Amino acid sequence: MKTVSNCVEDILISQPYLEEALSRNIINFSALALELTEPISKMLKKDVKAGAIMMALRRYNPPTTLTNSVKMKRVIQNLGDITVRSNLTDYTVKNSGTLIDNHAKILARINEESKLFYTFTRGIHESNIIISSSLNDFIQTSLKHESFLAVQEGLSAISINLPQDNSKIAGLYYHFFKRLAWEGIVLYEVISTTNEFTILVEDEYVDQAFAAIKRVKS
Repeated sequence: MKTVSNCVEDILISQPYLEEALSRNIINFSALALELTEPISKMLKKDVKAGAIMMALRRYNPPTTLTNSVKMKRVIQNLGDITVRSNLTDYTVKNSGTLIDNHAKILARINEESKLFYTFTRGIHESNIIISSSLNDFIQTSLKHESFLAVQEGLSAISINLPQDNSKIAGLYYHFFKRLAWEGIVLYEVISTTNEFTILVEDEYVDQAFAAIKRVKS
């Protein structure tokens, strides 16, 4: 049977900003309890008093990944270089039986120009090619028989080198996404490898996004 504590936990998990504010003791428990009275009453299908909710809030233990643990601080402080590449285009193409062969032509061209930016991601139904816009004509010619689902120009990539043990740290990416979301920065695409994390944004956001990531690191 669901309890007030269960309802409080469900609401806080679905609203990570609220959960973090609670973990940092920068929120008014009484005011929040009053705010949650109606939704929790609906969840339990009975009237619930604000006092019971406030008690559940005070007893709530947020995940340890939300707190500024020593391990998390060390990883963030050890972040590597932050690199910005601009003048990029993102192609979303429907997967087909010919896409891999056509993609091989693109790889051969990229091999001739090592300074180009390039990533390729294959999903179940579609694939993404993000590449320097200087190759736009070549890409469109090479894939002229493929089905383009979306093409977006005017993009910039911000890449962060991560410490080698980053895959063992829960909540690392959360710190980046939280900062970017708080500052109203829209992410067009997210790309990652084992030790590298890249966000793709429209050019109008690149300076703001770079500054936000620098603040995470500092």
